[in-house]
Amino acid sequence: MTDPASPLSFFDEVGGHDTFVRLVDVFYRGVAADEVLKPMYPEEDLGPARERLTLFLEQYWGGPTTYSQERGHPRLRMRHAAFHVDPDARDRWLGHMRVAVDELHLPPLHEATLWDYLQRAAYAMVNTFEPAGIGPAAGPRAAASLPITAAPPADPDPAR
Repeated sequence: MTDPASPLSFFDEVGGHDTFVRLVDVFYRGVAADEVLKPMYPEEDLGPARERLTLFLEQYWGGPTTYSQERGHPRLRMRHAAFHVDPDARDRWLGHMRVAVDELHLPPLHEATLWDYLQRAAYAMVNTFEPAGIGPAAGPRAAASLPITAAPPADPDPAR
């Protein structure tokens, strides 16, 4: 039972578990047909990915802490580092998520709050600006896709 004196969480205000399940189901319907995003998911049926995203979003918005109990700290950037997340992937992700958010028909303040977070999260996951046809697009992203080496110091006296 909730204490009537304590404010409701965003999770509760938007409808709890059922709302986040609907959001994630619509989102993954789009991902399943997306030629750029689908290959980033190791499971063919996307079921485990659906479950992880649902649990993460529920916890983030004040619902059950099942995500952390099962998977530990979210570490979103670390968990996405193995994938080629460029601006195209980000924009596709946001496109599918926009459709999902719109289908919830949330009140304007809740919709804006949720969308603001999703946009910030998507921009934070970008880990490369390489075109998809270069480097890690063929598979998981390597720990360091481009070697970084310092240029040799310039000779201060070119006459030597």
